[in-house]
Amino acid sequence: MMSSSRCLCKSLEAGEVTSKSPGRKPGVVWAMFFPLLLCVGCATQPVPESRLEVVAELAQAPGNIAVTPDGRLIISQHQIYRPEISVIELLPDGSIRPFPNEAWASEPDEAGIGFDGVLGIQAGQDGIVWMLDNGRRGSRLVAWDTLNNELHKIIELGATARAKGSFFNDIAVDPVHDSIFISDASAKNAAIVVVDTDSGTSRRVLERHASVRAEPIAMVIGEKTYSVDKDGKPVARLGVDGITIDPQSEWVYYGASQSRDLWRVRASDLVDETLTHSELAARIERYGDRPVCDGITIDGAGNVYITDLGGYAVGVVDASGDYRILHRDEDRLSWPDGMSFGPDGYVYVVANQLHLSAPFNRGQDLSTPPFFVLRFKALAPGAVGR
Repeated sequence: MMSSSRCLCKSLEAGEVTSKSPGRKPGVVWAMFFPLLLCVGCATQPVPESRLEVVAELAQAPGNIAVTPDGRLIISQHQIYRPEISVIELLPDGSIRPFPNEAWASEPDEAGIGFDGVLGIQAGQDGIVWMLDNGRRGSRLVAWDTLNNELHKIIELGATARAKGSFFNDIAVDPVHDSIFISDASAKNAAIVVVDTDSGTSRRVLERHASVRAEPIAMVIGEKTYSVDKDGKPVARLGVDGITIDPQSEWVYYGASQSRDLWRVRASDLVDETLTHSELAARIERYGDRPVCDGITIDGAGNVYITDLGGYAVGVVDASGDYRILHRDEDRLSWPDGMSFGPDGYVYVVANQLHLSAPFNRGQDLSTPPFFVLRFKALAPGAVGR
């Protein structure tokens, strides 16, 4: 068992703890991240009574987090830092171990057991943890049954799922329609990939639609401006990133990382193969305003939680479409990334200082440990694992 994290497990006021963390080296698909735009953030003040709890401090940068129905915390380690172990489980005592085991969490062997690099990860109500494995050998979804501690399924993402420059990022699991929705954050061919978990077939929808494309917005984080060309004009690079589905599996919420818009579309429409591109596009709704972000999740009252990159914050878009900040912390929420609902009514979030990693800083890694796993009380109940 590894032990590179230290559990704090107590409630702290925002700003009480400082952070930073060392990265390693950029991964195979990370060249597209060099010009990524970042968010300035929102001027809205955080809710006064809002509190942010530190769950653990990690020595290696996390990517996304999944919480199982029995409260297990499963975390992908961010590909951009080239970790030796792709997925870990954070144990109650603060230690970590490879998930689901050392063989699978390490580089693939000749039999294909192992991960090239996992980013998107989500747990279902049935205890199945779905992991999106990207790498030299292609992309695939690997599902692990945590109740029986065994491999559940592998779905290869082949030609029908991919396009030139594809970068599969986050996932949303839909148990009602037996589907998984994958955000393809491609700079030129952004799309949502719909995967049938029964047949294993996949197809691309809404490719290059305005709701999945990045916008050319000049952004700063801290004192640094990112993603401008030689003339100082903003350059858009990262398309649809955060994606989530409500507890009823009715609406799928999504948006490009570099965008000010939050969109939604019915899950039943995404899985309807009879709809043409224009027919599906006509059913998209703009849900509200939001900052440039990475991960999103949703509760049962229509509150969509947003990781506000430039604001060093976590915010929320409520059912009225308005955005406000819930938690702001320049130290602990340094590039907040993936989020997940736990069975305790908390939303769990990880932060990884991605803007300080080598690909964003001319090959020099400026990040410093620790990286944080945090949680905050949700505004309303949500579905575990979402």
